[in-house]
Amino acid sequence: MSDTLKFLYRQFFLTPTATYPHQHNLEGQIGIVTGSNSGLGFEASRQLLSLRISRLILAVRDLPKGEEARRKLAHAAPWAIIDVWQLDLSSYASVQAFARRCDTLPKLDFAILNAGILKVEMQVNESTGHEEVLQVNYLSTALLAILLLPNLAKSSRVSKAGKLTIVGSETAEWAKFQERTSKPILAAFNEPRYFDLQDRYYTSKLLEEFFVTSLCQTVSRSKVVVNIVNPGFCYGSGLHTEVTGALGLVFGIYKRMIGRSTAIGARTLVNAAAVQGEQSHGRYLSDCAMAPFAPMIEEKSEEAVGTTLWSETMAEFSFADAERIVERMRA
Repeated sequence: MSDTLKFLYRQFFLTPTATYPHQHNLEGQIGIVTGSNSGLGFEASRQLLSLRISRLILAVRDLPKGEEARRKLAHAAPWAIIDVWQLDLSSYASVQAFARRCDTLPKLDFAILNAGILKVEMQVNESTGHEEVLQVNYLSTALLAILLLPNLAKSSRVSKAGKLTIVGSETAEWAKFQERTSKPILAAFNEPRYFDLQDRYYTSKLLEEFFVTSLCQTVSRSKVVVNIVNPGFCYGSGLHTEVTGALGLVFGIYKRMIGRSTAIGARTLVNAAAVQGEQSHGRYLSDCAMAPFAPMIEEKSEEAVGTTLWSETMAEFSFADAERIVERMRA
């Protein structure tokens, strides 16, 4: 079966399983969802609250929108503490400030890193010098993941290992990732000849898969369980807000025709963070089940790419002592 037919089959014939409070009660737990003021993040937050989570942190770039989301969610979950904390993935300083704020938490049971963007035109981040989709979807997400590891590991000393879930996408399978032949790899994302709005998004999701597989070679599942989840193609996510005009209209119709609702897609996020156990460590999840990574991740010929990408990423994060943090997560 071709990749396209597999995609359509999943979209039309597979429905991720919902999680109910009698199955998984999250009372006493503290969790984080990034990009939670709308779309998948908001729906995942709503479902987590339905599982009786005690405290939920909405990590958002826009605080007024985050407060609006909090009010909507609190109406149906008066027992829960719902915080709105600012997180701008365009800024390393914001990522570090958010992680330091997490140090004030008594514990952290899970974090769902959902925030992401798609850009119609190439844009370079002024503060970091990297292309913006690479910055938000890969670099800042990876940095945040690493900085949250120590707090997530605290949970393993109390009960069970904390959970780190990165929201990926099956579009990683379709990435061309032409930049991988360049040396260095990350700098090549600034070259306009490589920029394509769809492939840049696909590639950013492929880089997340490379990151998870590399990270889990060091991080022990007894300390933090790390997984990556595909929610499927969803309408109402807000990801494609920059696609406007005739193209935006056509794409909106396409999404509505074959897309899942964000409520259905969010079930996969909740499953990955609240239901899946140690067996999901270093694994890719789709439709609430284990699934293969993108073919490029599994190819022996691309192992050097993964190694180079990890080395460049650790060098990029030297200012945050990221490599030392990862090393401390060994068994």
